[in-house]
Amino acid sequence: MAFQEVIFDSRDASYKCPTGAVESGTEITYNLKLLATLEAWDVDLIVVYDSNQTGASYRMTKQDFYADGYVEYTVSVPIYDRGLYWYWFEFSNSTGRLKIRKSDPDNNAVIAGDEKGPWQQVVYKREYKVPEFIKGGIFYHIFVDRFSNDGSERVEMPGKINRTDWGGIPEYRPDQFGIIQNNDFFGGNLRGIIKKLPYLESLGITCIYLSPIFEAFSNHKYDTGDYFKIDPMFGTLEDFRELCSRAKEKNISIILDGVFSHTGSDSIYFDKYHHYNQGGAYRNPSSRYRDWYYFHANESYETWWGIDTLPRVNKYNEDFIDFICGENGVARYWIRQGASGWRLDVVDELPNYFIDRLCNAIKAEREDAIIIGEVWEDASNKTSYSERKNYFQGNRLDSVMNYPFKDALIDFVKNGNARNLKDTVEMIVENYPKDVTDCLMNSLGTHDTVRILTALGGKNRGQYVSREFLAWDMLSPEEYERGKKLLKTALMFLVTLPGVPCIYYADEVGMQGHADPFNRRCFPWGFEDLNLLDWYKRAIHFRKRHSVYADGGYRTVLCDEGAYGFMRYNEEETIITVANLGQNTKFLDIPGSWREFYSGEFYKDRAVLFPDEILVLKMV
Repeated sequence: MAFQEVIFDSRDASYKCPTGAVESGTEITYNLKLLATLEAWDVDLIVVYDSNQTGASYRMTKQDFYADGYVEYTVSVPIYDRGLYWYWFEFSNSTGRLKIRKSDPDNNAVIAGDEKGPWQQVVYKREYKVPEFIKGGIFYHIFVDRFSNDGSERVEMPGKINRTDWGGIPEYRPDQFGIIQNNDFFGGNLRGIIKKLPYLESLGITCIYLSPIFEAFSNHKYDTGDYFKIDPMFGTLEDFRELCSRAKEKNISIILDGVFSHTGSDSIYFDKYHHYNQGGAYRNPSSRYRDWYYFHANESYETWWGIDTLPRVNKYNEDFIDFICGENGVARYWIRQGASGWRLDVVDELPNYFIDRLCNAIKAEREDAIIIGEVWEDASNKTSYSERKNYFQGNRLDSVMNYPFKDALIDFVKNGNARNLKDTVEMIVENYPKDVTDCLMNSLGTHDTVRILTALGGKNRGQYVSREFLAWDMLSPEEYERGKKLLKTALMFLVTLPGVPCIYYADEVGMQGHADPFNRRCFPWGFEDLNLLDWYKRAIHFRKRHSVYADGGYRTVLCDEGAYGFMRYNEEETIITVANLGQNTKFLDIPGSWREFYSGEFYKDRAVLFPDEILVLKMV
């Protein structure tokens, strides 16, 4: 530190107060240290408003004292307009005008030109009630067809295959026309979920996130056929209402998957195959729905990512917007039926104009409904289709799916990459408003990714492995035990990091599987790994017993060659999660008395971490 020419740390309140995203009107104080030998003058803070690239310069005041050869400069600036800002510092000396920029990923300040980036500042003004019901809770993600059925007589529908081998390999081979139909159904339904509510309650779940449940041809239902109808293969409107009601009795909320960037080609709106006969847009220029889509002169149409069965919707079309967001639109209708919010599929493909209308509609129906967006990167500065999304300015998303944590956490438990996990967590905590961070959907796996046990325990199968191989590929007993051990460590981080854990159905009982569709096998009722399930229950119930995990602060306490630890704290309690996945013993200085969650062992002022050891320490 003493050898740096300039010192500034945006994540340290000694240099920027307050740290992180701030509410509109907050005055931020910046403190910058420069080596006295730089002989600096005219030291300025430069702030640029992202929306219009308007810049402002604020002269920093030189302080009276010198410390360790540094001169300190300070300035306080209030920021009012919500949105995204960028800032850096500039100063003059005998060599000219120099810039102080950010060195990624360590967040250090360096004297550099524009090859280094600026620091980021999010400013928000919350217009909606914070969805308190999810803080400190647990999401559970259910792929409906594969979770549970209630044993009732199954619906037979044209073109769809009712499988009778619960737990069999989902069909992955194309048909005679080279098309993967996704039309095999194992019988999971809404009443099956109702049947398993006691199980979910015992696990500690507080919110069920359902994959799409609306009428559609496929088993995954992302090709919506009718937004206002429950798919007959899954049940009825009455089943959904009962699910919401019975879940509420157990303090479990239900959120739905909103797929609004495209519909199915086999839908009441598009009706490519004439199954509905109600004026679909395909080959019917006079259809009400014609302008919902992008047709070309030859009757071809724009699709979602080139998938012929998913015609892309015009999200600026006022009729479509009203259909989804209006007083009697889709978004509000399902809240009225009992849903507690929405997860928005590929939200980065929805324009801001549509997102604003959609979020207004959802919050107007239920002020504390939760709105979670599917974003795979740092969502605070996301740009899509040349539009800065500004999801967190206060009137859009409540939070997002937190893929950055997922990727960094897997990298840590598999490879010991502590630095990447530290940088990722600190980046998200700094860039997202506190309310957003508290509601993050943190996952280890989803319906779009390899099962976490396979990801942790398996060898790298390579990119050229056939789907036939992947369909039958299972972990060896040795790989399974290795993956299970790493998963237990990953889970303790998942339930104690900022945000809300999301358990992908059956991960808690040892489900394996490569990417879609092999990650969507049926829940193995009767064949659960009970040891792993017990670990999940203990970890989840530990989380739920401690208020610090609802909205407590975060601070890194250890990051050193395979070892990473962090502190969660509030006025009532302080808890540290730390793991040593390196090859050498580590020491963690922790002033005070601490008790370890699993062993019950007490520690005083210092903890010793042996290789492959994880500790959860509560200050006593």
